[in-house]
Amino acid sequence: MKEILLDIRQKLIRVIDSEAQAISNIQVTDQFENAVNLLHSCNGKVVATGIGKAGFIARKFAATLASTGTPAIYIHPAEAGHGDLGMLAEDDCIVAFSTSGKSNEVIEMLEMAQQLGITEIIGVTSHAQSPLRALSQLVLDMGPDIEEPCPLKLTPSATIAVMLAISDAVALTLMELKEFKREDYGKRHHKGYLGSMSRQKHNRQSN
Repeated sequence: MKEILLDIRQKLIRVIDSEAQAISNIQVTDQFENAVNLLHSCNGKVVATGIGKAGFIARKFAATLASTGTPAIYIHPAEAGHGDLGMLAEDDCIVAFSTSGKSNEVIEMLEMAQQLGITEIIGVTSHAQSPLRALSQLVLDMGPDIEEPCPLKLTPSATIAVMLAISDAVALTLMELKEFKREDYGKRHHKGYLGSMSRQKHNRQSN
């Protein structure tokens, strides 16, 4: 029994170490800085998109932006072709998440968005040759050959950890660039523990 528990512990550590290593391998290039500047100067809203597990990261990215001073929404790429593309405006910026850069639904949505006159597209992807790279004005490179710690080498885990780290880095850097204050945070969080904490701190400072 003790040997089984030790084996489980080692497996847990291996997965965590694998994801941490993948994140530490991210190369922050000029494209990252340019992406932050592009989103900072965006006259419309930021539209995040992705499908599958990448879609959950896109949703989280949009939620983080919206709560930290940057208007943002998530559009499901499969729903885009059924009317949700109407949520887009010409001055919006799109951030598309796809490890392979080949997700059909995402690519179709971006092609349709370009037909509407939207050209400011940021791709978050890993594969060197992909339609997403070709469609993107800027690419936030996740790094090549990210190995998943899954026994089958299939389940997105290290790649998703990298995607999340990149999205958080962009969102929080943008937050600082906008000089987003604690009181601004409190105005957007009327409920929950974080809202309570942000208002309490602001009230103490005001007094």
